[in-house]
Amino acid sequence: MRGFPKRRVALDGQVAVVTGAARGVGELLARKLSARGARVALVGLEEEELRRVAARLQSDRAHWYADVTDHTAMTRVAAEVEERFGAVDIVVANAGVASGGPFADSDPEVWRRVVEVNLTGGAVTARAFLPALVESGGYFLQIASLAALVPAPMMTAYCASKSGAEAFAHSLRAEVAHQGVRVGVGYLSWTDTDMVRGADRDEVMRELRGRLPWPANRTHAPGPAAERIVAGIERRSAQVYAQGWLRAIRPVRGCLPGLVAMAGTREIRRLEPRMAGVPKGLVGAGGAADERERTQRN
Repeated sequence: MRGFPKRRVALDGQVAVVTGAARGVGELLARKLSARGARVALVGLEEEELRRVAARLQSDRAHWYADVTDHTAMTRVAAEVEERFGAVDIVVANAGVASGGPFADSDPEVWRRVVEVNLTGGAVTARAFLPALVESGGYFLQIASLAALVPAPMMTAYCASKSGAEAFAHSLRAEVAHQGVRVGVGYLSWTDTDMVRGADRDEVMRELRGRLPWPANRTHAPGPAAERIVAGIERRSAQVYAQGWLRAIRPVRGCLPGLVAMAGTREIRRLEPRMAGVPKGLVGAGGAADERERTQRN
C-alpha cells in the first residue's frame, strides 16, 4: 500500500474537478486551485452561477451542469472532462445540502435528499471518476463536516449523511491505495457560506448553535478554510482540517455522542415550544436551487 506523500504536489497544469462549485466553499476551492495553475472543471446544478465562477478563474476551465446523484449524468461528465482536459488528477466531492429541525416533523423527501446529495452524491462522483484517477494516480477528496465528528440534534439528515460520507471515503481509501489513488476526507466547522447563513435565518437553529461550546459555536471565514483544504490537496492528505481545532476532536470523538445527548436533551426541552416554526426545506441559496431543479424535473 502506497503512503501519502509528505511534500506538496505542484498543482500547476493538473486537472481538478470540483462539485458544488457554483458558490460557497466549492467556488473558493475552484478559484484557489485555479490561482495555483490547476485546470478546473466545475460541476453543479446552477448553470448561470457556474458560468460566473468560470469567468473569474485564471487558468483553463470549463463547467458542467449535472446532478451529482445521477449516475448517468456524472458518467457523461467524467467522459467529457477527460475529452476536454485529458487526465484527471484531483476530484473534490464538495456538493452538499442541509436541512434542520426535529426529525419527527421533517419532510421525508427533504430528509432523503440531504442524504442522497451528501452521501450518495459523493459515491456517484467517485464511481464516475475512479477510472480516470486510477490512470493518473490521482486524489479523491470527500468533503465531510464537523457533523461527521459530533452528531447533533435537529440535524439528523445532515449528520447521518456526513458521517456516512466520511465512512465511505475511509473504506474507499483501502480499496484503491494499491492502484495509486489517494483518498482524503475534508472536515469543516460552521463556515460563512449561503448554507450556514440560510440555517441561521431560523431563530431556533441560530440559538441552538450559539449555545455550543467555543469554538464550535463560531462562524469561520471561508477564505482560510479553503486555503487549508487546498494545502491538503497539495499533500494528498488522508485528513484535511479546514479549521485547525477540529484535529483535536478526533481522539475524543467516542465520548462526544453521550456528552451531546446530555446537553442536547436540556436544550431541546427548553426550545421545544418554539420548534413548530422551524422551516422544513433545504437551507440557503444552494438548497433553493436544488429544490427548484427537483420541482422542474417532477
